[in-house]
Amino acid sequence: MLFDDNLGFITYDLYNNMPKKKNEPKLVSIEEGFLRGNMFADEYKPYKNYTYKRIIPKTKKEELIVEIMELSFAINDLNLYLDLNPHDTKMLEVFNNLVEKSCQKEMEYVKKYGSLEVIDSNSNEIFEWIKNPWPWESEGDTKYV
Repeated sequence: MLFDDNLGFITYDLYNNMPKKKNEPKLVSIEEGFLRGNMFADEYKPYKNYTYKRIIPKTKKEELIVEIMELSFAINDLNLYLDLNPHDTKMLEVFNNLVEKSCQKEMEYVKKYGSLEVIDSNSNEIFEWIKNPWPWESEGDTKYV
């Protein structure tokens, strides 16, 4: 809403009256976007001459969790874009495909390695950290925090 000269409100349709973008946004790969912190090719501005460091998983479990993290980042970044551009159907399609792929990867991880969440309602496991001494219970001069 905007104000008129009499301090009354003027309704304004923000989405339909905005000028159309001439170029479609170009996305980088999911891995690249995760490392850069930005999925859009034209929006990345590196700080000075710094570069990002590639993540090299050592096990299949680490490889799968990094894939899930990359997908999660891409979904969040595209979600922010879609908040500002709700009529971009091509980007919505990309977003939906990433959500589906993320669900598949998460289910694969759960089947192979267990829950991705700290609390699993189906589990009766007791966390080991609760058995350790609390910082104020330690003996001697050292305190573990």
